[in-house]
Amino acid sequence: MKILVIGGGGREHALVWKLAQSPLVSEVLVAPGNAGTLEEKKARNIPIDSSNLDKLLELAQVEMVDLTIVGPEQPLVDGVVDLFEAAGLKCFGPRAEAAQLEGSKAFSKEFLARHNIPTASYKSFEDLDEALHYLRSSTFPVVVKADGLAAGKGVIIAETLDEAADAVQSMLDDKVFGKAGSKVVIEEFLYGEEVSFIAIVDDTRIVPLASSQDHKTRDEGDKGPNTGGMGAYSPAPVMTEKVYRKVMQEIILPTVDGMHSDGMQYRGFLYAGLMIDHKGNPKVLEFNCRFGDPETQPILARLKSDLVTLCLSAFNGSLDSEEVSWDLRASVGVVIASGGYPGSYKKGAIISGLDNISTESSKVFHAGTTIESNNVVTNGGRVLCVVALGDSVTDAALQAYKDTEKIHWDGAFYRRDIGYRAIEREKTPE
Repeated sequence: MKILVIGGGGREHALVWKLAQSPLVSEVLVAPGNAGTLEEKKARNIPIDSSNLDKLLELAQVEMVDLTIVGPEQPLVDGVVDLFEAAGLKCFGPRAEAAQLEGSKAFSKEFLARHNIPTASYKSFEDLDEALHYLRSSTFPVVVKADGLAAGKGVIIAETLDEAADAVQSMLDDKVFGKAGSKVVIEEFLYGEEVSFIAIVDDTRIVPLASSQDHKTRDEGDKGPNTGGMGAYSPAPVMTEKVYRKVMQEIILPTVDGMHSDGMQYRGFLYAGLMIDHKGNPKVLEFNCRFGDPETQPILARLKSDLVTLCLSAFNGSLDSEEVSWDLRASVGVVIASGGYPGSYKKGAIISGLDNISTESSKVFHAGTTIESNNVVTNGGRVLCVVALGDSVTDAALQAYKDTEKIHWDGAFYRRDIGYRAIEREKTPE
């Protein structure tokens, strides 16, 4: 069968790599792809932007694609699944109405409140004066979120009233996130440890995937500005059996049941970003309607089951009979980024050292890369994700950083503490 993957980042490279391993697959098209997907077996890059839904549909029809898997969030919110389904094509992801779970923070919070799913208390605002009035009586820190999609950068933790007021003004008045910031959500700040919980869903059936934890801030110690993610590891030790049961019963099952009862069939990857407090109680920070990035890379590095079979089972009603097999080793992914990210950065720097990564337990996934004059060059903020497997998170991190140190370009940087919480736990087991 022929598969189309929409997107061109690190998540999509990992998806292409894993999908191509299936004996069911003859070819994987990726639009637009990157320099990494270009080198994968069975893969073929197609220069169509992930926002050009009509061209993507035309491609799927001309190439007689059997299954399309959507990587990024914007095409889902824009209705790519609706478009493909109307043409009689299988497209793995939620329809536009259901994708509001990610596309609108206000929609998501209202959904959580309606179905009594634990989350932070909040208020939504479109008027600047009303938002500022609310902040003057708030307890700090607070979290200010742009309502719409902002490439992972529309969340600001404000320690003071001045910081919160600046954040709200920049979104509502200065339009730093465009339409995405025409409404803001102000939430209470939750204390605890974050974890990513991703599942494959078909309306009422659920197959949970391995837990993971990503590092969203730019600098060591989880400091600095928010990014799309500077690294991730799997599994996340904070997701104990007890916490897992709570997450399933209090969050995942009520979410899937709530979408069904609200008349919004949900098929695709469901990602719940969670905060686990010191007592092991989970609350929802956010929903994503697709695989996370960079969580996809270390998760798929551990997945032994056929991802194509899992996705197809979500279409034929057999998802609840699927058992997922995992590599028992841990995985760690370190993102190498362009200098200046998440702000402005240069493109076109030649990347060296990629040929030096040859261990069986390592894989370099490309994100912001392209080919120029036969060289792999930078083409984005997050450029590569170096993933390694090991018997522990400590071992996996050691290998990932050994590999990371072999790769160079002018201005490259990366965090040097990915997985630090799990590593500390491994030093002093409870």
